Amino acid sequence: MTNSANVNELVQLINIKDGILGERKSRPKMKELLREAAGESIVLLENDGVLPIKPQSKVAVFGRTQLDYFFVGYGSGGEVNPPEVVNVIDGLKNKSVQLYEPLAEVYEEYANNHKVKDEIWGQWPRYFEEMSVDDSLMIQAAEQTDVAIVVIGRAAGEDRENILEAGSYYLTEKETALIEQVTKHFEKVVLIINSGNVMDLTWTEHYNFSAILFAWQGGMESGNALADLLVGDVNPSGKLPDTIARHYKDYPSSDHFGQEDFVEYVEDIFVGYRYFETFHPEKVLYPFGYGLSYSKFSLDSKCIIEGTKINITTNVTNVGKVAGKQTVQVYYHPPQGRLGKSRRNLIRFAKTQLLKPNESQEVELTFNLKELASYDDTGVTGHPFSYLLEAGDYEFLVGDCVTHLKKVGTYSLKELTVIEELSQISAPNENFKRLVAETIDGKLVKRYQPVTRQQIPVKVRIDEQLESFPELDGSQYFLNTEQSMQAIINSLSTIELDALTRGEGRMNSSFGPKGNAGMFGGTIESLRDKGIPPIITTDGPAGIRLNYYASLLPCGTALASTWNLNLIHRIGKEFGKELHELGSDIILAPGINIHRNPLGGRNFEYFSEDPYLTGKMAASYVKGVQTEKVSACPKHFACNNQETNRNYNDSRVSERALREIYLKAFEICIKEAQPHAIMAAYNKINGIWAHYHYDLMTEILRNEWGFQGCVMTDWWMRMSPDPNYEYLENNAYRIRAQVDILMPGGHSFEVKESDDSLIQSLNHPEGIHLKEVQRSALNILRLIQKLKG
Repeated sequence: MTNSANVNELVQLINIKDGILGERKSRPKMKELLREAAGESIVLLENDGVLPIKPQSKVAVFGRTQLDYFFVGYGSGGEVNPPEVVNVIDGLKNKSVQLYEPLAEVYEEYANNHKVKDEIWGQWPRYFEEMSVDDSLMIQAAEQTDVAIVVIGRAAGEDRENILEAGSYYLTEKETALIEQVTKHFEKVVLIINSGNVMDLTWTEHYNFSAILFAWQGGMESGNALADLLVGDVNPSGKLPDTIARHYKDYPSSDHFGQEDFVEYVEDIFVGYRYFETFHPEKVLYPFGYGLSYSKFSLDSKCIIEGTKINITTNVTNVGKVAGKQTVQVYYHPPQGRLGKSRRNLIRFAKTQLLKPNESQEVELTFNLKELASYDDTGVTGHPFSYLLEAGDYEFLVGDCVTHLKKVGTYSLKELTVIEELSQISAPNENFKRLVAETIDGKLVKRYQPVTRQQIPVKVRIDEQLESFPELDGSQYFLNTEQSMQAIINSLSTIELDALTRGEGRMNSSFGPKGNAGMFGGTIESLRDKGIPPIITTDGPAGIRLNYYASLLPCGTALASTWNLNLIHRIGKEFGKELHELGSDIILAPGINIHRNPLGGRNFEYFSEDPYLTGKMAASYVKGVQTEKVSACPKHFACNNQETNRNYNDSRVSERALREIYLKAFEICIKEAQPHAIMAAYNKINGIWAHYHYDLMTEILRNEWGFQGCVMTDWWMRMSPDPNYEYLENNAYRIRAQVDILMPGGHSFEVKESDDSLIQSLNHPEGIHLKEVQRSALNILRLIQKLKG
C-alpha cells in the first residue's frame, strides 16, 4: 500500500502469511460459486473442434504454470490465505483425465527443485522460469498422447507494472522454444494463457494452435474450472472485457503511460474498443466482448421506441448441439456532430440462463435516450459544460461482440437537446493536446486539439460553499446511546474530532482480527465511552486479506469476463457473510479503475476498459456485499491507472474524458448500489492529489451524484499545505475537500501518530471551520450507524 523504502517494516507489520488462524476448510457454497465464476470467466479465443477433449483421450501438459499457477495478482488486492487452491494438473486429475505421467513427473520434479521465491513487496516475479524439455521425451509424449496442452503464465500487481520485456508482455526465449517444440511434434495443441493482464498474442498467429483459451487469474478454483471446460462439462461463455490489439504500439495510450511525474491522457475518450472501432479496426487481434462457445446461438432482435425510451427485445436460441449461455450486447452508434464521438459504445448487456439445444430465451433491455449524452467541455456546441445529445441518427446495434453486430433501430433526433447543464469542474491546468474525431469530406479522421483548461479556480467554489454552508441533519439517534448524532458531535472536543476523522494510527488493529488493514471510529477511549465503536477495515478485492483462511476469488478482470451480474451479486453476498464472520466491517473493494493501458500493474484488480461494464459489475458486487451488514469501499477515486510513481504522479485528463470514461463507472456504482464508503486514489488529478480534491469529492461525488457515504484516504496520504488557504494543511486540507478519514491514521508510514494539523487549523480564526469538521464527523457516524445499527 506504499512505495516507502521501509516496505520491509510494512510486510512485518501485516504479514498475513505467518501464523494463519481458523479452520483450513473451504466454504461449500462459496466454493461452488467461485468455480462457476472461474469457469464463466475463461474466454475461448480459438477452437477447431479439438475442445472439448474427447473421453479416453490421453493428454500431455507442458509449461510449469500447470503446477505453479497464477491464481491472482500481487499486492494488497491479492495476498489472501485460501484454504486450498487447485492448479491445472489437480483439476485434470479431479476429472480423471489421462495424463502422460512421465512428462508430468518431470515437471513436478523441476517445480520441486526450483521453488518460486516469495519476493518482498513490489518485487514479485512476473513469470516463472520455464524448463527445457528433452526432445526424446517430447517425441515419446507425442507418440503416446492425443492432445498437448501448453500453459503460459503472467502476473503483475501493486507497485509492479507489466513491462515491455520478455517474461512480462512478451514471451521468453524458453517459452518460445517450448511452443515451437510442441507445435512441431503435436498435431493438436491447446494453448492456455493464465494472466491478469492482456499480453502480446501476435505470436499465436505463427503457430498452428487447435484451440486458445484466455484464463484470467481464476482464484482458488482455477484448475477445476479449467478442467470443467476442457472436458466439456461446462460450455465456455466468457467474453473479453478488453481489446487485444496486435501490437502494444497500437494502443492509443502506448506513448503516454508510465511516465514518472505526469501522464497526459492524450487518447481522451478513445479508450480501448472506442479507439479501435472508430479509427483502426484492422489493428485488433481479438475484439472487446468476443468469446466462443462449444455451441452456436441465433439472436433475433426487435427495437421499439416510445418517446425517448428504447426497448430492445432479443430472442436468443441455442442452435447448436450442447447446452450453453450467450451474452446479448447492445451498442449505440451516435452522430459525430461537432463533438466527435466513438462509433461504438456499450449501453446494455445481459447473459442468458443455460439454454439446452433448440431452447430459447427472450432478453429485454431498456434504456433512455438521455443515457447516450456526451459532455461538451469546450462550448463548441454552444452549450459549454453540459451533457447533451447532438442532432442526427442514433443507431442501436445488437450482437455477441463489438464487431459482430446487427442494426435493430434508429432514433432520429431533429435538434440538439441539452440533458444537464453543469459547470466546469476539475479541468486540466496544464496545456496538452488530446485526440478528437472530425469528419472531413465525409471521412472520419484523427485530429489533436488543445484541451480546455480550468477557467474558474476551485477557491471560488469553496468560498461560495462556505458562505452558504447547509445545516447538518444529525437528528437521527445514534445506535443505542439515546443521543442524536448531532448531540454526540456537539459534545466532541477538538481532540476527539481529530481522532474521529482519522484511523487508529497503524494497520493490524488489536480491535479486529489479526492482519486487518486498520481501524477507525472509536479510535480513542473517550470516543468509545461516548458509544462510538471501532470499525475494522480489511484489504480486498480478491478475498479477505487477514491472518485467517479465506476464500480466494477470481480477479476483477475474470469476474468482468463472466458478464454475469446475477452471479457477481451472489458472490458478493456470500463474500459479505464471510467478511462478517471473520470480524471485519469494511472490505476495501471493489477496484473499479479503468484498464487504460495493458501494462497497468493493478489491471487484474479492476474490471475492464469499458466504464459501463465496470460500473455494472461493481454495483452488483457492492449490492451483494452490503446485504450482510458490512460495507464495500470502491476504489481508487480516481484515475489510478498506473503504478509508476503512483503517490506523486499527476493524471492530466480532459474534463470530458474524466466524466465519460474515468468517473462513469464510479457514478454508475454509486447511484445504483449506494456504497457506504469510497476510497480516494494516491495520485493527483489535474494537479491536485485525490485526497485534497474538493471538485471530485464534494462538487461531483456529493453535490452532483448525491453520495451520502464516507470518503477515506488510501493508506498514508501525501502531506501538503492548501495552496488556497494559508492556515490549512494536511488533515485540515483533506477535511475541507470532504475526505472524511485519514487511514490508517498516522502522519506517515514511518510515524504512527497523527500530526496536529487539523487541531491547529481549528484553533486559528482563519483556519478550517468547525462545521466542516462536524460535517465529516456526521458522515462517519452515519456510516457506523449503517454497520452497527
